[in-house]
Amino acid sequence: MVQPDPSAGRMSAPVHSGPPASVVMAVRLMYAGAVVSALSLIVGVATVNRIRDSIRTSLHRTNPKMTPAQVHSIETVFIVGSVAFQVISIGLWIWMAMTNKAGKSWARIVASVLFGLNTLMLLLGVASAGVAASLLVSILTWLIGLGAVIYLWRKDATGYFNPQAGQ
Repeated sequence: MVQPDPSAGRMSAPVHSGPPASVVMAVRLMYAGAVVSALSLIVGVATVNRIRDSIRTSLHRTNPKMTPAQVHSIETVFIVGSVAFQVISIGLWIWMAMTNKAGKSWARIVASVLFGLNTLMLLLGVASAGVAASLLVSILTWLIGLGAVIYLWRKDATGYFNPQAGQ
């Protein structure tokens, strides 16, 4: 008795031999973004007292009637929020690197959207005169993201994320 071939009449799933050079470079840049974000977090935590003093001075200048408890609450919210934001940022860099390396078609779209949000945040940071070192780190992170997005949308990457489009 002859058994029918189970794969007869079906399209086989595309097989990736590995990411192309542009995706590999984008992934490396994403890991670099995670490292820069982690270093920024470490520096921020190491200099938390200076940041706290800066917040306190700014708050007293803008509203001298604030009580010490109110100032402390605002400092705490700012510092905890900043640390949480940096941890989430590191996680997003790593997640995007892993999912783009795996060739998930949605991943480069999400990475591009996150880059757009980062661009808006950078513009807001430039508009509000911030600390020069912080602005330099933001610009460096933005440049890393720009490079990653450019590499993700190159022609060989498009073939990797969408094999039908690359043929």
